[in-house]
Amino acid sequence: MVTTQAESSGAVLRGSPYRADCPTRRILDRIGDRWTVLIVGVLWDGTARFSELRRRVEGISQKMLTQTLRGLERDGLVHRTVHPEVPVRVEYTLTEAGRTLREPLRALEEWSIAHLGDVSASQDAYDRADQPPPDSTDRDK
Repeated sequence: MVTTQAESSGAVLRGSPYRADCPTRRILDRIGDRWTVLIVGVLWDGTARFSELRRRVEGISQKMLTQTLRGLERDGLVHRTVHPEVPVRVEYTLTEAGRTLREPLRALEEWSIAHLGDVSASQDAYDRADQPPPDSTDRDK
């Protein structure tokens, strides 16, 4: 449940992302999305066109890039500028709110780089332990 708390500057919404019906859950879904993290990282360097974003964020499809940019624009994190030229030129930049995301997302990026070896080793150990011995049968399943 979202409660409203009045302050001198206006109403402020407070929420709990642990509740399924809370709007903050949708915000966390947006900023926790891998494509959002990478797009914000690219746009931190400044304005970028769609083709540049697609080139710099390897593996993202045109459809996912379009959907993610539309969601970021809708949430007020990215600003889309259309230049009426032939051909039309569209540029994307982070809004003020979008720029405030950069540091928390950079911390996640740095954490993933710093812990890559540990996580990979844990995954390998888990995967090896999860495999049945070569001569065993699958009677327990």
